[in-house]
Amino acid sequence: DSVATRKASNECLQALLDAVPGLIGGGADLTGNTGTTIKGHGVQSSECPEGRQIYFGVREHAMGAICNGLALHGGFVPVNGTFLVFSDYMRGAVRLAALTQAKNIFVWSHDSVGVGEDGPTHQPIEHVASLRTMPGLRVLRPADANETAAAWQLAIQGPGPSALILTRQNVPVLAGTDDYAKVARGAYVLSDAHQRPDIILMGTGSEVSLIVEASETLRSEGLAVRVVSMPSMDLFAAQDAAYREEVLPPGVPAVSIEAGSTMGWHRWADLPLGIDRFGASAPGDEVMARLGMTAEAVVTAAHQLVNR
Repeated sequence: DSVATRKASNECLQALLDAVPGLIGGGADLTGNTGTTIKGHGVQSSECPEGRQIYFGVREHAMGAICNGLALHGGFVPVNGTFLVFSDYMRGAVRLAALTQAKNIFVWSHDSVGVGEDGPTHQPIEHVASLRTMPGLRVLRPADANETAAAWQLAIQGPGPSALILTRQNVPVLAGTDDYAKVARGAYVLSDAHQRPDIILMGTGSEVSLIVEASETLRSEGLAVRVVSMPSMDLFAAQDAAYREEVLPPGVPAVSIEAGSTMGWHRWADLPLGIDRFGASAPGDEVMARLGMTAEAVVTAAHQLVNR
C-alpha cells in the first residue's frame, strides 16, 4: 500500500476526535491540502460556538498564536496546519509555543522538493533543520502511515508542542514501522544484518523507502546492512548513550538521506545525503532524482564508505 502521510495524518485526526474531546483546529486556507479537516463536528462561528473546525484564513502567525492561547487556556488540544514552507510566517508563534510549552500540534505538509511543480518558492529546504534547533519543540517526520499514527500518539500524550512534518506525495507503507515504542525513541533499527553491519543506512520521512530499496541492492552484493528510521532526531538525541550506540554502533560507517538541508546530520552519519540548494520546478519525482534523492545515490555513497 502507498499513502501520503498528510492523508494518513487526517485519518488519525478523525479517529482521535471522540477520544480527545478538546481536539480543535484547522488550517490557514489549506485545510484540505494539509489534512487538517475536522469532519462532522461543525465549523466554529457565533452560530456554532461548539464547532471544532476553525477556518483561520490566510494568516499563519495568527493561527499559531490563537492555538497557543487555546492550549494555554486549558481544556483544548489545538491542531493547526499549513505547508511546511509557510511555517516561516508563523515562526514567532511556534517559538512562543516551545517557550511556554503550550500543547499545540503543528501539522506541516508538502515537506520537500517532492512537492514538484510549485517550484523552489514552495519547496522546503532549510526548514526541518531550522525547526530542530528550537528548544522544546518535538519535531516528527514520519516515514509512512504507521509512523504517522505513532507521531500523533506522541503529540497527544507528550508534553509541549509538536511539529508533524508530512508528505504531499504517496509513500509506501513499510514493514516494521508499526511499533510505537520504537518510534517513540526517535530512531530504531528497521531491518538488520544477522551480524555486525558493514554499513548503516538511515533516513527520515519519504526517504526511508529509499534506504530500504538501497539495502536490498547492497545485501544482494553480500554486504551486511542495517536500516535505521529516524522519525525524530531530538527524541533520539534525548535517549541514553547505551541505546544510541545500540542503534548506531561506533565504528560502523553510516549514510543518511533526507530531502532537505544536511545541517545536523553530521552528528549521526559519516556521509549525509541531502539538498543544500534551492529546488526546481518539475514533477516531484524528477526534482528528487535530479537532486540526488534516489536509492542509487544511497548505494553509491555506501560503496564510497565501505571501500575507503
